[in-house]
Amino acid sequence: MDKGILSVGIDIGTSTTQVIFSRIVMENTAGFFAVPHVSIVDKEVVYKSEIHMTPLKNSYLIDGDKVRDIVAAEFNKAGFSPSDTQTGAVIITGESARKENSALVLEKLSDFAGDFVVSTAGPDLESVIAGKGSGAQSYSEENACTAVNLDIGGGTTNIVVFDCGKVIAKGCADIGGRQIKLDSDYTVRYISPSARLIADKLGISLAEGQKTDENSLKAICSEMVSLLEQMLGIYEKSDMLKKVITSGSTELKIYKPIRAICFSGGVADCIYGTQTDKLRYGDIGVFLGAAVREGRLYSDFTLIKAKETIRATVVGAGTYTTSISGSTITYSEKALPLKNVPVLKLNEQEQARAFEGDTEFVKEKVKWFSSQSDSQRLVLAMPGKRDPSYLEIGRLAKSVGEALDSLLPAAEPMLIVTECDIAKALGQAIKRTYGDKRDIISIDSISVDDGDFVDLGKPLLDGLVIPVVVKTLIFG
Repeated sequence: MDKGILSVGIDIGTSTTQVIFSRIVMENTAGFFAVPHVSIVDKEVVYKSEIHMTPLKNSYLIDGDKVRDIVAAEFNKAGFSPSDTQTGAVIITGESARKENSALVLEKLSDFAGDFVVSTAGPDLESVIAGKGSGAQSYSEENACTAVNLDIGGGTTNIVVFDCGKVIAKGCADIGGRQIKLDSDYTVRYISPSARLIADKLGISLAEGQKTDENSLKAICSEMVSLLEQMLGIYEKSDMLKKVITSGSTELKIYKPIRAICFSGGVADCIYGTQTDKLRYGDIGVFLGAAVREGRLYSDFTLIKAKETIRATVVGAGTYTTSISGSTITYSEKALPLKNVPVLKLNEQEQARAFEGDTEFVKEKVKWFSSQSDSQRLVLAMPGKRDPSYLEIGRLAKSVGEALDSLLPAAEPMLIVTECDIAKALGQAIKRTYGDKRDIISIDSISVDDGDFVDLGKPLLDGLVIPVVVKTLIFG
């Protein structure tokens, strides 16, 4: 039977705050005698809010009350109440995620919007989310090629590279349209630390309260674009590039030629279109868009027209895909249920290193992920391997077990998800070492990806299976 649910997505970015409502239709796609498998069969964006400027108390604090007022007003305009929504996501991205009270703002909105995915998206995770939302991931998958998405917002540019739809590289730089804010007479109202570094390098005098000119802004924006081109390997990397890489971001390492490029974020509208009023937004966004269009980012690759630009990151959200775990599973029932656990997925190459017993590598991946997320727990996911040997399972159990045990808080369970049916053997191998000190849940037949969140329910069918809800992201 079809089931329609209403989903809400709330995104608080560096420059803008948005709300989107989506209608999701779900259906049991399994056969009559098969284990139920509920899938999304249709989705439709039913309401898009206007784009609001993110309210700030000062340069350090988000105005949480005003953000909440914006969300409440958009609920009213859409004709929905919080009780109408069954799922959703609230995320803080860009420079807003670095504000001192970002966690309190999330808490306020979570209370208002319901029991949703609530997360501060770190710079690398935001890159992945935006790349999915723009359509770059689907283009890469459908055309079996390498595609890059640059989400150029107000404070940062989030970059992700997909190969056949899989993430192979991600990074972030403090380059964006609101790095310099201006009055209509070119008086500088704000200049960011990274923009100041670039201006100083170019010998351009730039100070708050003083006037600047078009030529100076064009030069600064051209340099910003050059730095983005360096990140993609078009030019040799400079010392300046290291200075503008966003704190908490990983170094963007691209080992395959890029075929296609996509632009999202607020500045993307200035790249794809033409804007005659250079100071329309009170910042350098129009200048930056023009500089991208004139550079090699725009000319050297196949251009993907983004499905979403400024809305690429807003999720309509928490798309519920309910799955049933395989029967070859290991779990500690007392640890269930669990809600809103973020997913860290190892790709094939990374999984191979784990199967070889490379504990330090897995530790570094878990450590990086923990720095990107505000959650103390995680689901470690991997494709798995058909018919692995006993020795291979042992090495995998050692690398995964040691990594999770050393980095997770003492009270947190070890959560592992695989696509192939190896969860029981893997879970039992880990349990032999850590079963007395930690709850262990190892399940299979579940496909998840980076950026997803997972709910794990109570066991069903006399303990044979665990219902799993994968909260992924609706885009476009």
